[in-house]
Amino acid sequence: MNSPANALPPPIRIVASRRRRRTVAARLRAGVLELLVPDWMSHAERQRWAEVMSRRLQRKAERSRPSDDRLAGRAHVLNERHFAGRLRWTSIAFAEMSHLWGSCTFTAGAIRIASRAASLPDWVLDYLLVHELSHLEHSDHGPAFHEMENRYPLTERARGYLMALDHAAGSGAIDRA
Repeated sequence: MNSPANALPPPIRIVASRRRRRTVAARLRAGVLELLVPDWMSHAERQRWAEVMSRRLQRKAERSRPSDDRLAGRAHVLNERHFAGRLRWTSIAFAEMSHLWGSCTFTAGAIRIASRAASLPDWVLDYLLVHELSHLEHSDHGPAFHEMENRYPLTERARGYLMALDHAAGSGAIDRA
């Protein structure tokens, strides 16, 4: 599973751009650390930055909260089944959330599921995990995100279930996963 204790460093993709003048940026996208660098930067300097950013990501993962075994196990199965095992996260755990059902820190790969979701039926919890796993690749709710999310066959049913819970609670939330 993909917890900080046993996670391998992600593969690195270096993207050089003429538009980038001086700064170096990094982001985790679909389990790959993308390093955005100016195109004038030498190969040696790019490699140095790749090592620096990889170490930073690893330290951040080590500082993050440990993964919940139940969620990590379910996420691992769902990742294999619906995403061919390609997604990577740094931690996955339950957290206190009053308005959201889940969250994904796109750049750090940390997934949180609302503690109140622990008592939901497994198929609804699986939907929440698929939704947040999809955010590891797409930070928005655009068409590509929904294509990934809809790989889970009970997506519409689970969304309806959560909408009914939100309505009963008076929140009126529609997309709070």
